[in-house]
Amino acid sequence: MSTHALTALIAEDEPLLAAALQAELARAWPELRVVASVSDGISAVREALALKPDLLFFDIRMPGQSGLDAAAELMDAWDEAAAPFPALVFVTAYDQYAVQAFEAQAMDYLLKPVQPARLEKSVQKLRLALDGRARTATESGASALTDASAAQLQRLLAALQPALQPAAPRAAWLRQLPVSPAGSGGNTIRMVQVAEVLLLQAADKYVRVVTASGEHLLRTPLKDLLEQLDPAEFWQIHRSTAVRADAIDSVQRDEAGRLHLSLRGCGERLVVSRLYAHRFRAL
Repeated sequence: MSTHALTALIAEDEPLLAAALQAELARAWPELRVVASVSDGISAVREALALKPDLLFFDIRMPGQSGLDAAAELMDAWDEAAAPFPALVFVTAYDQYAVQAFEAQAMDYLLKPVQPARLEKSVQKLRLALDGRARTATESGASALTDASAAQLQRLLAALQPALQPAAPRAAWLRQLPVSPAGSGGNTIRMVQVAEVLLLQAADKYVRVVTASGEHLLRTPLKDLLEQLDPAEFWQIHRSTAVRADAIDSVQRDEAGRLHLSLRGCGERLVVSRLYAHRFRAL
Protein backbone atom coordinates (compact mmCIF):
# COMPACT_ATOMS: atom_id res chain seq x y z
CA MET A 1 0.00 0.00 0.00
CA SER A 2 1.10 3.61 -0.60
CA THR A 3 2.59 5.16 2.56
CA HIS A 4 2.56 8.88 1.65
CA ALA A 5 -0.57 11.03 1.78
CA LEU A 6 -2.25 10.85 -1.62
CA THR A 7 -3.29 14.04 -3.40
CA ALA A 8 -5.76 14.86 -6.17
CA LEU A 9 -6.61 17.66 -8.58
CA ILE A 10 -10.14 18.32 -9.88
CA ALA A 11 -10.74 20.05 -13.23
CA GLU A 12 -14.44 20.84 -13.65
CA ASP A 13 -15.97 24.00 -15.14
CA GLU A 14 -19.25 23.74 -13.20
CA PRO A 15 -18.59 24.96 -9.61
CA LEU A 16 -21.47 23.06 -8.03
CA LEU A 17 -20.40 19.77 -9.63
CA ALA A 18 -16.77 20.38 -8.62
CA ALA A 19 -17.83 21.03 -5.03
CA ALA A 20 -20.07 17.95 -5.03
CA LEU A 21 -17.26 15.73 -6.32
CA GLN A 22 -14.86 17.07 -3.71
CA ALA A 23 -17.42 16.46 -0.94
CA GLU A 24 -18.08 12.89 -2.12
CA LEU A 25 -14.34 12.21 -2.31
CA ALA A 26 -13.94 13.46 1.27
CA ARG A 27 -16.57 10.95 2.36
CA ALA A 28 -15.41 7.97 0.27
CA TRP A 29 -11.66 8.57 0.66
CA PRO A 30 -11.03 10.69 3.79
CA GLU A 31 -7.23 10.46 3.61
CA LEU A 32 -7.13 11.78 0.03
CA ARG A 33 -6.26 15.49 -0.09
CA VAL A 34 -7.59 17.64 -2.95
CA VAL A 35 -4.79 20.14 -3.57
CA ALA A 36 -6.51 22.18 -6.29
CA SER A 37 -9.80 22.59 -8.13
CA VAL A 38 -9.71 24.42 -11.48
CA SER A 39 -12.29 25.22 -14.14
CA ASP A 40 -10.47 24.80 -17.47
CA GLY A 41 -7.99 22.52 -19.19
CA ILE A 42 -5.17 25.04 -19.44
CA SER A 43 -5.24 25.67 -15.69
CA ALA A 44 -5.46 21.92 -15.10
CA VAL A 45 -2.20 21.31 -16.96
CA ARG A 46 -0.44 24.23 -15.25
CA GLU A 47 -1.51 23.23 -11.73
CA ALA A 48 -0.86 19.52 -12.27
CA LEU A 49 2.70 20.24 -13.41
CA ALA A 50 3.26 22.48 -10.40
CA LEU A 51 1.61 20.29 -7.73
CA LYS A 52 2.25 16.80 -9.13
CA PRO A 53 -0.85 15.14 -7.64
CA ASP A 54 -1.34 11.38 -7.52
CA LEU A 55 -4.80 11.54 -9.12
CA LEU A 56 -6.51 13.70 -11.72
CA PHE A 57 -10.28 14.09 -12.13
CA PHE A 58 -10.75 15.75 -15.54
CA ASP A 59 -14.09 16.84 -16.96
CA ILE A 60 -14.13 15.99 -20.67
CA ARG A 61 -15.79 19.21 -21.84
CA MET A 62 -14.22 22.38 -20.47
CA PRO A 63 -13.72 25.85 -21.97
CA GLY A 64 -10.53 26.46 -23.91
CA GLN A 65 -9.19 22.92 -23.77
CA SER A 66 -11.01 19.63 -23.24
CA GLY A 67 -10.06 17.21 -20.50
CA LEU A 68 -8.82 14.78 -23.16
CA ASP A 69 -6.56 17.40 -24.74
CA ALA A 70 -5.35 18.54 -21.33
CA ALA A 71 -4.42 14.96 -20.42
CA ALA A 72 -2.53 14.56 -23.70
CA GLU A 73 -0.61 17.82 -23.17
CA LEU A 74 0.19 16.86 -19.61
CA MET A 75 1.62 13.51 -20.67
CA ASP A 76 3.99 15.26 -23.07
CA ALA A 77 5.16 17.76 -20.46
CA TRP A 78 5.36 15.44 -17.44
CA ASP A 79 8.76 14.96 -15.76
CA GLU A 80 8.91 11.31 -14.72
CA ALA A 81 12.09 11.92 -12.75
CA ALA A 82 10.10 14.13 -10.37
CA ALA A 83 6.99 11.96 -9.93
CA PRO A 84 5.05 9.12 -11.60
CA PHE A 85 2.31 10.21 -13.98
CA PRO A 86 -0.99 10.55 -12.04
CA ALA A 87 -3.86 8.09 -12.20
CA LEU A 88 -6.48 9.61 -14.49
CA VAL A 89 -10.26 9.66 -14.14
CA PHE A 90 -12.52 11.36 -16.69
CA VAL A 91 -15.81 12.92 -15.63
CA THR A 92 -18.50 13.00 -18.31
CA ALA A 93 -22.19 13.63 -18.87
CA TYR A 94 -24.06 10.43 -19.68
CA ASP A 95 -23.42 9.23 -23.20
CA GLN A 96 -23.61 5.52 -23.95
CA TYR A 97 -21.11 5.77 -26.81
CA ALA A 98 -18.56 7.48 -24.54
CA VAL A 99 -19.14 4.97 -21.76
CA GLN A 100 -18.48 2.08 -24.15
CA ALA A 101 -15.27 3.76 -25.30
CA PHE A 102 -14.03 4.22 -21.72
CA GLU A 103 -14.84 0.63 -20.79
CA ALA A 104 -13.20 -0.76 -23.93
CA GLN A 105 -9.94 1.05 -23.07
CA ALA A 106 -10.20 0.31 -19.33
CA MET A 107 -9.99 4.05 -18.60
CA ASP A 108 -11.71 5.04 -15.37
CA TYR A 109 -14.65 7.41 -15.64
CA LEU A 110 -17.44 8.96 -13.58
CA LEU A 111 -20.83 10.02 -14.90
CA LYS A 112 -22.41 13.35 -13.97
CA PRO A 113 -23.85 13.83 -11.45
CA VAL A 114 -21.43 11.64 -9.53
CA GLN A 115 -23.23 8.89 -7.60
CA PRO A 116 -21.76 7.80 -4.23
CA ALA A 117 -21.96 4.07 -5.02
CA ARG A 118 -20.16 4.51 -8.36
CA LEU A 119 -17.51 6.72 -6.76
CA GLU A 120 -16.84 4.10 -4.10
CA LYS A 121 -16.17 1.52 -6.83
CA SER A 122 -13.86 3.97 -8.56
CA VAL A 123 -12.02 4.66 -5.29
CA GLN A 124 -11.42 0.93 -4.78
CA LYS A 125 -10.10 0.65 -8.33
CA LEU A 126 -7.84 3.69 -7.90
CA ARG A 127 -6.40 2.41 -4.61
CA LEU A 128 -5.39 -0.83 -6.31
CA ALA A 129 -4.03 1.01 -9.35
CA LEU A 130 -1.88 3.34 -7.23
CA ASP A 131 -0.57 0.44 -5.15
CA GLY A 132 0.33 -1.49 -8.30
CA ARG A 133 1.82 1.56 -10.02
CA ALA A 134 4.90 1.65 -7.80
CA ARG A 135 5.58 -2.06 -8.34
CA THR A 136 5.11 -1.76 -12.12
CA ALA A 137 7.36 1.28 -12.30
CA THR A 138 10.08 -0.59 -10.41
CA GLU A 139 9.84 -3.63 -12.65
CA SER A 140 9.39 -2.04 -16.09
CA GLY A 141 10.43 1.58 -15.57
CA ALA A 142 8.36 4.77 -15.20
CA SER A 143 8.81 5.61 -18.89
CA ALA A 144 7.26 2.32 -19.98
CA LEU A 145 4.35 2.91 -17.61
CA THR A 146 3.70 6.42 -18.98
CA ASP A 147 4.05 5.21 -22.56
CA ALA A 148 1.40 2.56 -21.87
CA SER A 149 -0.93 5.23 -20.45
CA ALA A 150 -0.31 7.41 -23.50
CA ALA A 151 -1.16 4.57 -25.88
CA GLN A 152 -4.32 3.89 -23.87
CA LEU A 153 -5.32 7.56 -24.07
CA GLN A 154 -4.62 7.67 -27.81
CA ARG A 155 -6.93 4.68 -28.37
CA LEU A 156 -9.60 6.41 -26.29
CA LEU A 157 -9.27 9.61 -28.35
CA ALA A 158 -9.62 7.60 -31.55
CA ALA A 159 -12.65 5.74 -30.20
CA LEU A 160 -14.37 8.97 -29.13
CA GLN A 161 -13.56 10.91 -32.31
CA PRO A 162 -16.68 9.85 -34.28
CA ALA A 163 -18.90 11.07 -31.45
CA LEU A 164 -16.99 14.26 -30.61
CA GLN A 165 -16.13 15.41 -34.12
CA PRO A 166 -17.32 13.43 -37.17
CA ALA A 167 -14.58 13.16 -39.78
CA ALA A 168 -14.96 15.01 -43.05
CA PRO A 169 -15.70 12.85 -46.10
CA ARG A 170 -12.83 12.05 -48.44
CA ALA A 171 -14.16 14.42 -51.10
CA ALA A 172 -13.92 17.33 -48.64
CA TRP A 173 -10.18 17.15 -47.92
CA LEU A 174 -8.41 20.43 -48.63
CA ARG A 175 -6.09 20.54 -51.66
CA GLN A 176 -4.88 24.16 -51.35
CA LEU A 177 -4.04 26.42 -48.42
CA PRO A 178 -4.28 30.25 -48.49
CA VAL A 179 -1.03 31.23 -46.77
CA SER A 180 1.11 34.30 -46.16
CA PRO A 181 4.85 34.02 -46.85
CA ALA A 182 6.84 34.30 -43.61
CA GLY A 183 7.90 37.90 -43.06
CA SER A 184 5.25 39.41 -45.33
CA GLY A 185 3.21 40.72 -42.41
CA GLY A 186 0.11 39.03 -43.78
CA ASN A 187 -0.16 41.51 -46.65
CA THR A 188 0.39 38.85 -49.30
CA ILE A 189 -1.72 35.74 -49.80
CA ARG A 190 -0.73 32.89 -52.05
CA MET A 191 -2.13 29.42 -52.59
CA VAL A 192 0.08 26.47 -51.62
CA GLN A 193 -0.79 22.99 -52.82
CA VAL A 194 -1.36 20.64 -49.90
CA ALA A 195 0.67 18.05 -51.82
CA GLU A 196 3.75 20.28 -51.34
CA VAL A 197 3.39 20.63 -47.56
CA LEU A 198 5.93 18.74 -45.43
CA LEU A 199 5.28 20.11 -41.95
CA LEU A 200 2.46 21.85 -40.07
CA GLN A 201 3.31 23.34 -36.70
CA ALA A 202 1.29 25.52 -34.34
CA ALA A 203 2.99 28.85 -33.65
CA ASP A 204 1.06 31.34 -31.47
CA LYS A 205 -2.10 32.26 -33.42
CA TYR A 206 -0.79 30.76 -36.65
CA VAL A 207 0.26 27.48 -38.18
CA ARG A 208 3.70 27.24 -39.78
CA VAL A 209 3.30 25.65 -43.19
CA VAL A 210 6.67 24.30 -44.32
CA THR A 211 7.39 23.15 -47.87
CA ALA A 212 10.69 22.21 -49.53
CA SER A 213 10.86 25.71 -51.03
CA GLY A 214 9.99 27.83 -48.01
CA GLU A 215 7.92 28.63 -44.95
CA HIS A 216 4.49 30.23 -44.76
CA LEU A 217 1.90 31.16 -42.14
CA LEU A 218 -1.77 30.23 -41.98
CA ARG A 219 -4.16 31.87 -39.52
CA THR A 220 -6.09 28.72 -38.62
CA PRO A 221 -5.77 26.62 -35.44
CA LEU A 222 -3.89 23.40 -36.14
CA LYS A 223 -6.70 21.27 -34.72
CA ASP A 224 -9.23 22.85 -37.11
CA LEU A 225 -6.85 22.49 -40.05
CA LEU A 226 -6.16 18.80 -39.43
CA GLU A 227 -9.88 18.05 -39.46
CA GLN A 228 -9.87 19.22 -43.11
CA LEU A 229 -6.81 17.23 -44.20
CA ASP A 230 -6.57 13.55 -45.12
CA PRO A 231 -5.27 11.72 -41.99
CA ALA A 232 -3.62 9.15 -44.26
CA GLU A 233 -1.45 11.94 -45.70
CA PHE A 234 -0.72 13.89 -42.51
CA TRP A 235 0.28 12.20 -39.27
CA GLN A 236 0.08 14.13 -36.02
CA ILE A 237 3.25 13.44 -34.02
CA HIS A 238 2.73 16.02 -31.28
CA ARG A 239 -0.15 18.18 -30.10
CA SER A 240 1.47 21.07 -32.01
CA THR A 241 2.96 19.21 -34.99
CA ALA A 242 1.80 17.17 -37.99
CA VAL A 243 3.98 15.85 -40.84
CA ARG A 244 3.48 14.45 -44.31
CA ALA A 245 3.68 10.70 -43.77
CA ASP A 246 5.46 9.85 -47.01
CA ALA A 247 8.14 12.51 -46.31
CA ILE A 248 9.33 10.81 -43.10
CA ASP A 249 12.99 9.91 -43.54
CA SER A 250 14.03 8.52 -40.16
CA VAL A 251 12.97 8.22 -36.51
CA GLN A 252 15.53 7.93 -33.73
CA ARG A 253 15.22 7.23 -30.03
CA ASP A 254 17.41 9.27 -27.66
CA GLU A 255 18.98 8.18 -24.36
CA ALA A 256 15.86 9.27 -22.45
CA GLY A 257 13.65 7.08 -24.65
CA ARG A 258 12.01 9.97 -26.54
CA LEU A 259 11.55 9.73 -30.31
CA HIS A 260 12.82 12.33 -32.80
CA LEU A 261 11.80 12.45 -36.44
CA SER A 262 13.49 13.81 -39.59
CA LEU A 263 11.78 14.68 -42.90
CA ARG A 264 13.13 14.63 -46.41
CA GLY A 265 13.34 18.20 -47.67
CA CYS A 266 13.20 19.71 -44.16
CA GLY A 267 16.21 20.16 -41.90
CA GLU A 268 14.31 20.28 -38.62
CA ARG A 269 14.51 17.55 -35.96
CA LEU A 270 11.00 17.03 -34.59
CA VAL A 271 9.92 15.56 -31.26
CA VAL A 272 7.38 12.71 -31.31
CA SER A 273 5.16 12.86 -28.22
CA ARG A 274 4.22 9.79 -26.20
CA LEU A 275 0.64 10.11 -27.38
CA TYR A 276 1.67 9.40 -30.98
CA ALA A 277 4.68 7.13 -30.43
CA HIS A 278 2.50 4.08 -31.23
CA ARG A 279 3.01 4.86 -34.92
CA PHE A 280 6.63 3.80 -34.51
CA ARG A 281 6.29 0.78 -32.23
CA ALA A 282 9.13 -1.07 -33.97
CA LEU A 283 11.51 1.29 -32.20
